[in-house]
Amino acid sequence: MSGLKIVVLAKQVPDTRNVGKDAMKADGTVNRAVLEAIFNPEDLNALEQALELKDRVPGTTVTVLTMGPGRAAEIIREGLYRGADNGFLLTDRAFAGSDTLATSYAISKAIEKIGAFDVIIAGRQAIDGDTAQVGPQVAEKLNLPQVTYAEEILNVKGNEITIKRRLERGIEIVKAKMPLVITVTSSAPDCRPRNAKHTMKFKHAKTVSEMQDATEDYLQLYNSRPYLQIPELSVIDVQADLVQLGLTGSPTKVKNIENVVLQAKESMTIGNNDQEIEAMMVELIKNHTIG
Repeated sequence: MSGLKIVVLAKQVPDTRNVGKDAMKADGTVNRAVLEAIFNPEDLNALEQALELKDRVPGTTVTVLTMGPGRAAEIIREGLYRGADNGFLLTDRAFAGSDTLATSYAISKAIEKIGAFDVIIAGRQAIDGDTAQVGPQVAEKLNLPQVTYAEEILNVKGNEITIKRRLERGIEIVKAKMPLVITVTSSAPDCRPRNAKHTMKFKHAKTVSEMQDATEDYLQLYNSRPYLQIPELSVIDVQADLVQLGLTGSPTKVKNIENVVLQAKESMTIGNNDQEIEAMMVELIKNHTIG
């Protein structure tokens, strides 16, 4: 079969392993300036699935699409270092404060702008929100079938793709027609490390904004090597409706923020009876351990 055109949705997220008291702003949005930015872990699992398809199907291209501020271009470079072919940075001040609904709308418009594709692969969820909504919402907005909780892409034959899903109580093998959206869980294989040749090839890859801010004169380099230019997409480029973007287009509102500090205080022995189990559940809900 001919090569596939794969789009990988990736996100630069704050490292929630180092969350402090200043991690949230007063308006309920994440204060990304005080947290180290990393490649969302499950998006790395998604990237690996795309790269494995590229290894198996000659002629396949992998495009990384990310939405965020200028520094999010680092996610695209990381994808290039590991084997992706190109990438797009969806960036505009109008996207600031977007919830999953506004984010999925912007991403779907960007995918329409990028053009033809066979498969869209994304991580199940991002660690800064844990909603698992963006991938399915993108599928709905593009009117595409979707397969969630994917653990492995087993086979591609014609326009049909076979996928193994990891469910709560076992696994499921499903077949779906392309084009489609796939979201990948953390039980999928880890992403391969950086490739030395790819790292050397793309180490100077930059967006237009980064090139303008650079102190070195790389103009001749970028003119002679077009693959080093990472395209930027704005609201105007993707022809998006401003009303559906940012805080205006985000119906999700944070009403309250509470810092929960977990401490080991005491142990509890539960007997084999419903009353003690129910009392334990009430206590766990009350102290916000669950619920």
